[in-house]
Amino acid sequence: MIFKITYQPSKTEAPRRENTLSLYVEAQDKVEARRLVDENTEYNVEFIQELDEKHLAYEQKNPDFKVTVFN
Repeated sequence: MIFKITYQPSKTEAPRRENTLSLYVEAQDKVEARRLVDENTEYNVEFIQELDEKHLAYEQKNPDFKVTVFN
């Protein structure tokens, strides 16, 4: 499954809507998606959303769409 994760780039700064970014992660469930982000970044996760087929197809139309792979 592909998850869209919205986040703030820093855990130490107050969240601002203008700073909200998103990334896409392939994981088995929301718990694994959060674990991957928490273990590999310093991001402040705001929301994790599982993408169904239609939503994923819509997101893939964006030229900046890329699934993030953590090693």
